[in-house]
Amino acid sequence: MADNLVIVESPAKAKTIEKYLGKRYKVVASMGHVRDLPRSQTGIDTENNYEPKYITIRGKGPLLKDLKKEAKKAKKIFLASDPDREGEAIAWHLSHALGDDKEYYRVVFNEITKDAVKESFKHPGSINQRLVDAQQARRILDRLVGYNISPVLWKKVKKGLSAGRVQSVALKMVIDRENEIREFKPEEYWTITGLFKYGKNSFEGKFNRLANEKIKLKTKEDVDHVLSQLEGDQFNVDSVEKKEKKRYPSKPFTTSSLQQEAARKLNFKARKTMMVAQQLYEGIDIKKAGTVGLITYMRTDSTRISPVAQQEAVDYIEGEYGNNFVGAKPSGKKAEGSQDAHEAVRPTSANRTPANMKQYLSRDQYRLYKLIWDRFIASMMAPAILDTVRMELSNNGVIFRSNGQTIKFKGFMQIYIEGSDDGEEDLNNRLPEIAEGETVKSDKIDPNQHFTQPPPRYTEARLVKTLEEQGIGRPSTYAPTLDTIQKRNYVKIDQKRFIPTELGEIVNQSVTQYFPDIIDVEFTRSMEKNLDDIAEGEASWVAVIDDFYKDFEPQVERADEEMEKIEIKDEPAGEDCEKCGSPMVYKMGRYGKFMACSNFPDCRNTKAIVKTIGVKCPKCSEGDVVERKSKKNRIFYGCDRYPECDFISWDRPIGRNCPKCDHYLVETKKGKTAKVKCTNCDYEEKAE
Repeated sequence: MADNLVIVESPAKAKTIEKYLGKRYKVVASMGHVRDLPRSQTGIDTENNYEPKYITIRGKGPLLKDLKKEAKKAKKIFLASDPDREGEAIAWHLSHALGDDKEYYRVVFNEITKDAVKESFKHPGSINQRLVDAQQARRILDRLVGYNISPVLWKKVKKGLSAGRVQSVALKMVIDRENEIREFKPEEYWTITGLFKYGKNSFEGKFNRLANEKIKLKTKEDVDHVLSQLEGDQFNVDSVEKKEKKRYPSKPFTTSSLQQEAARKLNFKARKTMMVAQQLYEGIDIKKAGTVGLITYMRTDSTRISPVAQQEAVDYIEGEYGNNFVGAKPSGKKAEGSQDAHEAVRPTSANRTPANMKQYLSRDQYRLYKLIWDRFIASMMAPAILDTVRMELSNNGVIFRSNGQTIKFKGFMQIYIEGSDDGEEDLNNRLPEIAEGETVKSDKIDPNQHFTQPPPRYTEARLVKTLEEQGIGRPSTYAPTLDTIQKRNYVKIDQKRFIPTELGEIVNQSVTQYFPDIIDVEFTRSMEKNLDDIAEGEASWVAVIDDFYKDFEPQVERADEEMEKIEIKDEPAGEDCEKCGSPMVYKMGRYGKFMACSNFPDCRNTKAIVKTIGVKCPKCSEGDVVERKSKKNRIFYGCDRYPECDFISWDRPIGRNCPKCDHYLVETKKGKTAKVKCTNCDYEEKAE
């Protein structure tokens, strides 16, 4: 019989750890928290130092009963929940739920590997009450905000609404950006691109200035003035400036940067990234090695790497690529505002390459593991060296500039280049070898009209980055925050970008007017600092909550009295119900807008909103192709005569047939590149 009981959160983690500890230890899972605040009431005694009322979570009774039985039989009880504030709180709740008559040992490890787990059990500690207080303060704070503002919104706007401390700020950011876009006034500007020839080589240059005067090309007249100065097609090479530039690798992943890069490169939502990372952290069954955690703990704001992991990475890089690919030792400097409680997100062993692990992983697990492994190894590699060239060409005082660069030494780029929301950079734009004083010929001088663009809407990656930069929330809060504003239908996603809904704008307007602190970035940032101070033992959680609540409570009372009831009227859909003849209206449902009969409840007819694309169905030739959305919100195309016609396509049909085989053509998109392809043969062409 096992003398020692170990309690972790999940069965996967329990399975991994039990293999390492042996027969003297029994490892069981609590399935997360066993106690929490009640759902049916606020559960905070605001008259008695904000004492929380904790109850056993519904459905956890039988599990808690089994845990108590196991605890009675054990000589020692080890609480091995995750190494963060949430994990500390889970351990604390378990100690109270199982009984205060036992002694509990707290063990934490940053990675679930045999050595790390065994070492942590050699040095068990006790529950860190300061971390518990910090987590409890966040939970109470969020409960007071949510359970006080939400009922006001139900009464004044619509049932089922909610307002949270971090989610309200995230929503405001999305709406502020949308307002910037609406108010944006485009301004005209022009560019002049020259195509130049030198022998058999062609290269591009951009108009830079007129003589020594920088002029802005605002109108066609400005352009005509510049072009009128040109004399013939010969350009003199005034200068050729060559430089060597170093590009350094990105640091290993934090939670935030992992979510951003997984969104850019893998198209993962933040929630999915964290779910798959949890699986990699808790353990994967690798035949000969058994179950092993492949990555370190994935909730961290630190880029620090342990010396052991650094050396292992260096040894791998030397063996695989050579000593010249090894980079300088990381500084390990703590970023401002970082808690630095854990290492960066990295593989637990550099020698477990993605190629070797692929056979044991699902597709999503492999792709995320490869991203983490590549980033970590690249962070330990030498900088890339780029040869850059800047050339200036002149014709009668009209100066064109051409920039080129080539990779001289790949360095870390051998395995990884960080993604960007703005598209990929051309790292191999080679210019021909030309000496100063030579001449080149202009093949084409092409003026182009442009208009300034509004700031882009937030992608999930960009919003996570902005929240982090503003000090809003913590690594563990980003995924649930973004998930909540989508589930509440406050925002929708179009082409991977957040757009606020009418409902989201109404909620934001109400919260902004009556609860200005809640949506204030500076206030939210300072509250995060207060929570950090509690964790460091520099502030009392009761004092922090009280300081907030004494100003917040009067705001709630004022909103309840003064906020006007907002009626969200149904928008006419512009067509009649085919069942009863009453006008159809747009309704807002759980999954977005849909059409419903205005004669509800007497008539319960509803219809999905479909968008025609102006193309006849390639299969039946009778119906129109419409744009639809899958359950995962992915756009696809089908016939509006469904189910009579079952035509379906992920790619957009364009209404033309292939000139080679006469099958229908579709438009495909990869990043910013669009192509027209045949659905049957290898024919393709550039999209217009």
